Order: sequence, then structure tokens, then C-alpha cells
Amino acid sequence: MLELTPNDAEKHSNLLLTLQYCQGISLEALFDAHAAYDRQHAVALRGPAIPKTHGPEQLRLGFVSADLGRHPVGNFVVKALENLRQHSVETFCYSDRIVKDDMTRRIQSAATLWRDVHGTSDEQLAMQIREDRVDILIDLAGHTAHNRLLVFARKPAPIQITWIGYEGTTGLSAMDYLIADRQLIPTGSERYYHEKLLFLPDGYLCYEPPDVAPPVGPLPLIKNGYPTFGSFNNLAKITPQVIDVWSKILRRLKTARLMLKYRGLGDPRVKQRFLDAFAAQGIELERLDLLPPSSYGDYLATYHQVDVALDPFPFTGGATTCEALWMAVPVITYPGETFANRHSLSHLANVGLTETTATNLDEYVELAIAWASDIPRLAALRASLRERMAASPLCDGTRFAAHFVSMLQNIWADDGVSAHPTN
Repeated sequence: MLELTPNDAEKHSNLLLTLQYCQGISLEALFDAHAAYDRQHAVALRGPAIPKTHGPEQLRLGFVSADLGRHPVGNFVVKALENLRQHSVETFCYSDRIVKDDMTRRIQSAATLWRDVHGTSDEQLAMQIREDRVDILIDLAGHTAHNRLLVFARKPAPIQITWIGYEGTTGLSAMDYLIADRQLIPTGSERYYHEKLLFLPDGYLCYEPPDVAPPVGPLPLIKNGYPTFGSFNNLAKITPQVIDVWSKILRRLKTARLMLKYRGLGDPRVKQRFLDAFAAQGIELERLDLLPPSSYGDYLATYHQVDVALDPFPFTGGATTCEALWMAVPVITYPGETFANRHSLSHLANVGLTETTATNLDEYVELAIAWASDIPRLAALRASLRERMAASPLCDGTRFAAHFVSMLQNIWADDGVSAHPTN
């Protein structure tokens, strides 16, 4: 497709996003693929550098996104924005979102200035950002839908950062930094990111628990007499290898069930495809519950039926992992080398639940079986995890905003853009 439309940046972004789901994709391959996007679409757009004109005492921060609403990005950015008001910064939100909701309005209330920019061209938006004298411009999309990377390619702000919305490097030479943590990018893998890296001391984001979440329910294993595994992730993450590994777990635990829930399962053809895939692994269909979409509150309440969540790979859960944890369901994860493969590890580490993390796929199977077989441990976790998570750095907006502002002030005060600062 790219050979037919080599100048289509949107299709190129779609390809890069798709690569994140591919089994066996390496950091080196992702590095090279993203560099090709920069060469093809971005380098020629680079504008003159915008000089710094003041110190770090009063920074203007710009946030660019089409997802400032009920979306994982909105849920991960809202607490940060609200708590930034306690610091000497101004926040400018450039929203490309068409449909506004209650979260959109909450984020808008937190911002110093809000601009609806849907329908505005990349060049026009870049000019507006220059006119607003934004000091640090933050991308919240990467190569996901409706991104504005070609605004960033024009370099309308002195410092540009990518954060939250994408799974690693953007490839843009105009993007100065990427915000992460040491769970996402372990020592030794820094060279596979085009941006310089900023490591927050806890996790790389702050989670806002959903206000529609029901109370934590009792452990279903006690009532049912059998364990139920669950995964409510995007079906694109459930690769043949994932199905193979999950089937090994089900074959070992003869009475266990598996529950999947995602919007695609409302389509009978999609549902049948997954039923067939598990049947080919010898899994009886009556052990599978494949559920269609529902309201968000009902979706969260479905965790009342799940004892242990199974994380997919190589693209793990992000918001989905946080939702499972908030509903007091442990998540078994296997982090690999890519950014997309380590989201869950970051969240689990911040909650202090790394004992559900496997170092290989055999251990993943054993961990899932061990947790699903230990009623006292599961029941104790069920009774305490929400309170534990609420008190953790993952949900502490005040702490997060303080670290965030300090980090940005440090890079602004730096004479240059130094290599891989640690804070």
C-alpha cells in the first residue's frame, strides 16, 4: 500500500501502529521503520528553531490530542492537568476531538487555554502554537488515529515531547524527548529510541480510576468452584501465540473457564473465529464466554466474574490493566523488549504487584495456574487491592504533577538537549 501511496503519512502511521502488534517484532526493526516515516514525511517540513526567551519559572505547556475525553489518553492525562494548576505553569490544550463528553469538559476546565482545532490544517495549527508562544509542546498520540505529528515536524515550539498516546519512538527528528519510566525502557535499550529519554521516578503516567466503577465484588472462584480467567483487551492483541499459551493454561486446569470481552465480539463472525481458534487447541466451547460490548459501568462490573486476568503479548494492556487492578483482579503478564510489551509491568510495579510478572512463557503459564489455584491469596488480594492501588503512585496526581513539572523545568533550564537525562 505504501508503494502505491508513498506520500500518505496517515497510511504510514497506520503501518507503524500495526507493527506494534506483530509477534517477534524487535526494537531495532521498530527503530528503523519509524526512521523511514521521518525521512518520507517529516524532515522536509522542519521550520526554523524557536529560541528560548525566559527561564523555567513560568512555562507554557501545550498538549496536542484527539483523545481528550473518555479515552485511555484522557483518563491518563486528566489528573496530571488538574494538579499542574498548583505549579507555575500554564497549560494549552489543542483538542482535535469531535464529540465532547464529561471527561472532555473536565480536562477543558483544568486547562489554562483550550482550543478546538478539528479541521485546522497542520500548518495553521503550527502557526497558532507559535502565536501562543508555547514553550514545551507535548504529543499525546504518536502514530495513532488523528495524530498531528506533521505539526510537530514543523517544530513550532522550542522543546517537543511525546507522551502517553503511543508505544515508543515516533521516529521524528523534530521530537526532542520521550517520557517513560525504567520499567518501560530498561537499561541497554535506550539506543532504539530516536528521542532523548526522560524517566519519571515512579510510573510514566497517572491513572484516574473511573467514577462509574462498582464496588469490588467477592471472589467468584469461591461461589463457582472453578477459576475464571479473563481478558478484556483489544482483540488485535490476541495473536495465535497468545491463544496457544492461554489454551495450555486451560488444558492444565480442566475446570477453568476463559472470558473475553471486547466490542468486536458483538459480531457473530468475529466471535466464531475465536471459538474456532480455541477449538483447534482442544478447548471445549462451553468453557469460553465471549461477551459483546456494554456500557462502561457494566463492562467494569463484568470483572466480578473474573478471578485472574491474562495479559496479551507482545502488546500488553494499558488502561485495561489499570481497570482490572481497580476491580481487584490480578494481571498475569509477560513483558518483552518493546515499549508496547511492558505497559502492564509499569502499572504493576507502581502498585507493588510484580509477583504476577513472568520472565518467559512457561513461567507465565505456571503463574496463571498458581494464582488461580490459591483461593486464600486471591481472596486476600481481592479485599485489599483497590485501597492499595488508590494509595499508590499510580493514582497520586499531586505527586505525579510535582515530578512532571520538576522534570520539565530541568530540561528547560538546560543549555542544550542532553543525552538521556534521568530526571
